[in-house]
Amino acid sequence: MATLHTVNKSPFQTQTLISCLGHAKAGDSILMIEDGVYGAMSDTAMAEVVAGMGADKKLFVLAADVAARGIDAGRVAEGVTSVDYEEFVDMAASCDRVQNWL
Repeated sequence: MATLHTVNKSPFQTQTLISCLGHAKAGDSILMIEDGVYGAMSDTAMAEVVAGMGADKKLFVLAADVAARGIDAGRVAEGVTSVDYEEFVDMAASCDRVQNWL
């Protein structure tokens, strides 16, 4: 049973992303949205942590939220897939459950 986890808080302000990565099971999907997209950026203090803890999970970032924050799409870390709103809806519909990390 796959779960889609959504994280909307910056990992530089809360431990929400770390908690999510620690609780998510192998094969689960984690979608970083809103300020959560900062957790998907390369060359940050969080990049290595996210890569290590997310190695057995599917990592995604909402492209519109990256753009809304003025972040260049090229800064999205390797291993993190950018998705649009339609793909977000498809992901939610295809998973057994959605867990929002607030």
